[in-house]
Amino acid sequence: MLDLTEIVRQTDAVRAALVRRGETDPPVDRIVELDVERRRLIAQADTDRATRNMVSKRIGDEKRKPTPEEITEMRETNDRIKATEQALGVIQADIRELIMPLPNLPLADVPDGLDEEGNVVVETVGEETHIPGAQAHWDLGPALGILDLEAGASIAGARFYVLKGKGARLSRALSAWMLDTHSDENGYTEIEPPLLVRGETMTGSGNLPKFKDNLYRDDESDLWLVPTAEVALNGLHQGQIIGPGTLPLKYVAQTPSFRKEHTAAGRDVRGIKRVHQFEKVEMFRFVEPEDSESQLEEMVAQARSLCERLGLAHRVLKLCAGDIGFQSAKTYDIEVWAPGSGEWLEVSSISTCIDFQARRNNTRYRPAAGEQVRLPHTLNGSGLAIPRIWIAVIENGQQPDGSVVIPEVLRPYTGFDKIESMD
Repeated sequence: MLDLTEIVRQTDAVRAALVRRGETDPPVDRIVELDVERRRLIAQADTDRATRNMVSKRIGDEKRKPTPEEITEMRETNDRIKATEQALGVIQADIRELIMPLPNLPLADVPDGLDEEGNVVVETVGEETHIPGAQAHWDLGPALGILDLEAGASIAGARFYVLKGKGARLSRALSAWMLDTHSDENGYTEIEPPLLVRGETMTGSGNLPKFKDNLYRDDESDLWLVPTAEVALNGLHQGQIIGPGTLPLKYVAQTPSFRKEHTAAGRDVRGIKRVHQFEKVEMFRFVEPEDSESQLEEMVAQARSLCERLGLAHRVLKLCAGDIGFQSAKTYDIEVWAPGSGEWLEVSSISTCIDFQARRNNTRYRPAAGEQVRLPHTLNGSGLAIPRIWIAVIENGQQPDGSVVIPEVLRPYTGFDKIESMD
């Protein structure tokens, strides 16, 4: 959530930043108008409380009963305070309703642009290899007996799939290897969170109210299926004050992600590139604001390292203002090359949300004993997303005889070094 104080004090700058994100007519002027009324009501209530306290103190000092005039004055004062507080509650709700749908403000170094055409390739490692006779995963997987698209559609409908045999084992191996790497080498604490969360938790992460129509919800319990583990990890300290000397907090989780994908209709629907349910390993951090930038760069390096160990050509993109996520202030995407599909596939999106999420779910920290609490910065990133990394592994590992060679780092987890059609 944006800071009301920043909107009021830097109205033009906030408006310009929102326009840069693609918000054509952000309601910042209306928010400022409501804030003027909010402050007027607060001042009025404070004046009436002071009057009430003064009269009460005078009566107490004089050790007497209140006069009929004082009783009337106190009653009228209390009625005004009650009415003012009710009006203040309405104004505050109106301000919140206007602010909540507004996206985070892009940082100064985020490129201009309203869609993916404005994204900037920062670095590319490796080349777009073209394997003679290479098959895309939607042909290669079924031929090897490790991917069943028809079964997925039969069980659940379009954009669901079934992994079988060594295909399922490869998926599990990828998750286990990435979790171990993040936990043992990168200092993350592994979390196994709930897959269903309360509306408040979804709101705190930035998914509600804006993306309500793209989320799965259980009507009876009013719980929501997580679209990413980020939602649950962000909620670990909601409403809490994190103690001194605790930050940074680094969490990692592997969960399914559930998304209706309405916004992606007609795009990337072949194979398993864009589906309603998929596995993902998610990195998440709570950090001190001063460390936010360096922590972001470290997370990008960690995601890139996974791609390098898998032997995958990859590139890093800095996303433009119109293409970063709702809660993000700056985002890097990492894409890997898939020679069968003939395209770059996004396997990680790593973002700093600065204090946007912390403000939404009231997460604070105390820098040192006796100091005032502050809002931490939150950062999140895929480390990495399956099934796209699964796609890249099998398409890059395919051999002339139709088999697939498994990257060496995964073999202790898979228990095999090759997938052949007879499997």
